[in-house]
Amino acid sequence: MLLTGCAHEYNQVFKTSDYDYKYEFAKESFARGKYTYAVTLLQDLVTMKKGTSDAQECLYMLAMAEYGERDYEAAAETFKKYYQSYPRGFYAEMASFYVGQSLYMSTPEPRLDQSQTVAAIAAFQEYRDIFPDGKLKAVAEQRLMELQDKLVEKEYLSAKLYYNLGSYFGNCTSGGNNYEACVVTSENALNEYPYTSLREDFSILIMKSKFELAQMSVEAKKIQRYQDAEDECYGFINQYPDSKERATAEKYIAKCKEFTKE
Repeated sequence: MLLTGCAHEYNQVFKTSDYDYKYEFAKESFARGKYTYAVTLLQDLVTMKKGTSDAQECLYMLAMAEYGERDYEAAAETFKKYYQSYPRGFYAEMASFYVGQSLYMSTPEPRLDQSQTVAAIAAFQEYRDIFPDGKLKAVAEQRLMELQDKLVEKEYLSAKLYYNLGSYFGNCTSGGNNYEACVVTSENALNEYPYTSLREDFSILIMKSKFELAQMSVEAKKIQRYQDAEDECYGFINQYPDSKERATAEKYIAKCKEFTKE
C-alpha cells in the first residue's frame, strides 16, 4: 500500500505545473534514495530552473541522482555539463571530481576495450590540475594509480597472448610474428609504465620470446638472434637474481652459447 501510495503521489507530481512543488518532491526523493523518481523529475526541472537561484543545485542533483542510480555514463556527462556551465559554481570541484569518478565506475575488466579507462584518467588528471589542493586530491591520485594498473594489465594480457600464440601465423596478416609482437608490446609497456609491479613479468616474456625467435630463425639470422637472447638472459639475471625464472634464463644461456661461441 505504501509503494502504491508513493507511486500515485509521484504520478500526480509528475503531471503538475507547480514546478516549485515538483522540485521539493524531487529533492525529497533524492534524499530518500529514490533516484529513479528524482532523475525523471529533475531532467524536466533542469530546463525550467535555468537562470534561477536553484539552477546550479538542480543540475548537480540530477548528476548525483544519475550516479546513485548507477547510470554512470549519463552522470559523467551531466557532471561535465555542470562544470562547463558553472566553472566557479558552488559544486564545481565536486562536479569535476565526479566526472572522473563516474567514468571510473564504468571502466571494464582489463581484457576489454579500455577507452573508458583512458577517459577516466584524463578526467582525474584534469581535476588534479584545476584543483591542485582539492579536498579529494588523495582519492583522485589513488584512482589514477588503479586505472593505470588496469591499462598495464591490459598490455600484459596482450603481450602474453602473443607469446602463447607462438608460431601461429594466422593472425599475422601484416608480416612479422607473435614473438616479435610480444617483445614490442612488452618493451613499450615498460617504457610507458616504468614503475609497474608487472615489470618482472614483462621481462620474462621478452626473454622467452627472444629465445623462441632465435630458435625459429633462418640460418642467416640465427647467430645474431641467439646473441640477442643471451644478452637478454644475462640482463634478466642481473636485474632479478632471485627470480623464479632464473633457472630458465641459465638454461637459455647454455643453449645460446652453442651458437654464439667462437
